[in-house]
Amino acid sequence: MTAKMDSIDAAPDAGTAAGRWAFAALLGGNIALSLGAMLVRMADTGPTASAFWRMTLALPLLLIFAWRETGGRMPPRPAVLIAAAAGIFFALDLAAWHLGILQTKVANATLFGNCASLLLVLWTIFLTREMPRGWQAAAILLAFAGSALLMGQSYELSPDYLFGDLLSLLAGVLYTGYVILMQRVRDTLAPWTALAIASVVCVPILLGAALALGETVMPQNWTPLILLALVSQVIGQGLMIWALPRFSPLVIGLTLLIQPAFAALTGWVGFGETLSGIDIFGGMMVGAALVLIRLPNRAARPI
Repeated sequence: MTAKMDSIDAAPDAGTAAGRWAFAALLGGNIALSLGAMLVRMADTGPTASAFWRMTLALPLLLIFAWRETGGRMPPRPAVLIAAAAGIFFALDLAAWHLGILQTKVANATLFGNCASLLLVLWTIFLTREMPRGWQAAAILLAFAGSALLMGQSYELSPDYLFGDLLSLLAGVLYTGYVILMQRVRDTLAPWTALAIASVVCVPILLGAALALGETVMPQNWTPLILLALVSQVIGQGLMIWALPRFSPLVIGLTLLIQPAFAALTGWVGFGETLSGIDIFGGMMVGAALVLIRLPNRAARPI
C-alpha cells in the first residue's frame, strides 16, 4: 500500500497543467457540495426524502454519462461490488447528514460532516507509515486551525444542536468510507460509471428510510431539489470522483475543509447566521493551507 500511496503523491500530473486542472476540479467539487446544506433547508420535503430526490433526479444524467463511458459494456463484477458498497456508505451518510442539517446550524453540519478531513489525513499516515513533513505538515496545522476558528465562532453550546451535531459527525465517518472505496474503485472504473453505480444503490435505501421515518416525500416546490441534484450530485460529486485517483487521501481530506468555509458564507447570506471577522480569518487560513499543500516539499515528494 505504501508504494501505491507514493505513486499517487508523486503522480506526474501534480505539477503539470493537467494536475492543476485536477486540483481545480477538486476545489470546484467541494464548493458545489458546500451549497447542499442550504438547498436541503429550502426543500419542502423531509430531509431524507430530499436526499432521495437528489439521487433520483440526478440518476438519468449519470446513467447516460456512464453509458457513453462504457459503450454499454458491463463493468467488471468486483469493481461493481466495491462501487455498490460505496453507495451504501453514501446513502447512510446522506441520511444522517440531511437529518443533522435541520437539527443544527449550516456551518456546524458541514464542519462536523467533514470530520472526514481528519480521518483521511489519519488514513494517509496509516497507509504510508509516515508523518507529514515540511509544507504538508504546515498545511495540515493551518487547515485545522482555521476550521477550529470557524467552529468556535459558529458553534453554540446548546443542547438544541447536540443531536444534529452528532448526526453530522456520524455522516462524516460514513463519508470517509465512501471516499476510500470510491478512490479504490476508480483504478478500474471511469468516474461517471462509478458514480452511477453508487447512486443506483442509494435510491432504494434513501426512499425506504424516508418512508420509515414518515417524512413528506412528494414536494410542492421542485426547484431546490432539482438544484440539489444538479449542483451537489452531478457537478459536485462528478468533479470530486473524477479527481479522486489523482491525489492522496491527505490532499482530498484538506480540500474537504473548503465546505465549512463556504457553508458559513451561505448560512450568513441565506439564513442570517453570524459571520464575524474571526470566521473570515479562519476561512482564509483554510485557503492558505490549500496553497501550501501544493508547494514542493524538500523533505518529501510533491503531492
